[in-house]
Amino acid sequence: MMSFRFLIRVGVCVMMLAIGAPLTAMAQHGHELATNTCVVHAGPYKMYFNSYQPDAFYDRQFCKELPGTGNTVLVFDFVEHELRSMPVEIRIIKDTGAEQNLESVTVVHFPPKVYPSGSIDVKYNFDTPGKFVGLVSIGDKPEQPSRFSFSVGETDAMSHLSHYIMIIVPLVVAIGFVVFYALRDRRKPSQVSVSS
Repeated sequence: MMSFRFLIRVGVCVMMLAIGAPLTAMAQHGHELATNTCVVHAGPYKMYFNSYQPDAFYDRQFCKELPGTGNTVLVFDFVEHELRSMPVEIRIIKDTGAEQNLESVTVVHFPPKVYPSGSIDVKYNFDTPGKFVGLVSIGDKPEQPSRFSFSVGETDAMSHLSHYIMIIVPLVVAIGFVVFYALRDRRKPSQVSVSS
């Protein structure tokens, strides 16, 4: 018969695994987000992309999910030094799925221009939540603009919920396992040998 102390030890181990595995996965997921989704690839070139909402979140930076509406600064930092001598065009459009008439869905447009500083700040007041697409073109005759999507005021609650579920469900199962075996062992009558 398994002792109560042994079950407690097993339960603690299971709980540690239940908590540790999802947190490790989340840490790796967060690292991937930090290194991949904040990079805009425009042909052979790269730009770091960060966004800020100084009025509401003055000390935080975001990538592709801006938590609220309001004054926003989208920052593009060139990775390659040669980009500083090439014209760069940036256009932010509403993600409507129809881009035949770009002007009708354009929110902000920075015509082609050389940025010797290696950085572009796009300031805009997003007054309504929604999904948007950034178009980045490099060079005098760009073939196809680079595209990246981002959202404003539409934080993906389901994504955060799934992370919590990854922690809570295994934890509840582990606790249930420990409680079940602990109560089962207590209900069994102690077997005492009676001498005749």
